[in-house]
Amino acid sequence: MTASSLTPACDDAENPYMSEIPASTTVTLPRFGEFTYAESEVVNFPWGLPGFPTLRRWLILQLDTQPNFVWLQSLENLDVAMPAADPFAIFEGYDPVLPAYTFVSLAIREASDFLLLGVVIVGENAEEMTMNLACPIVLNLRTRHARQVMVDNTDYSMRAPIPRKAKQPAI
Repeated sequence: MTASSLTPACDDAENPYMSEIPASTTVTLPRFGEFTYAESEVVNFPWGLPGFPTLRRWLILQLDTQPNFVWLQSLENLDVAMPAADPFAIFEGYDPVLPAYTFVSLAIREASDFLLLGVVIVGENAEEMTMNLACPIVLNLRTRHARQVMVDNTDYSMRAPIPRKAKQPAI
């Protein structure tokens, strides 16, 4: 398991406050076991997330066994983790219109500054999975600040069924 390879907000050598922060921290995650991360890997949600307004510090974890998904792992409540994925990789034609405040509030200057993640809801026994396309998470890769926003084109569902790959016939 690794933290997602996202660009840190700034060069640690240039930040005088980074000397006060440990180079790495190890936590025991109930879902994933022991994990060591650097402070530069933390994603901050200054406005919290719907349902988790006080949880502001998160990691994005990539599991080797789930290459198409990441896990948002809270650092303030280690019992809280949720799957997410790149909506563009799953839903062909996904074309959200992000509200203007998104770019201002997250200091996004250009398209290469950010990425979108859709929160995934997994049904019982993982038989059904849906993604929230109406309210993606917008992550500024430069500052590592993120927020969940409602897109301006509201044709998208909060529970869009994720298409299943056809089972390959046994040979």
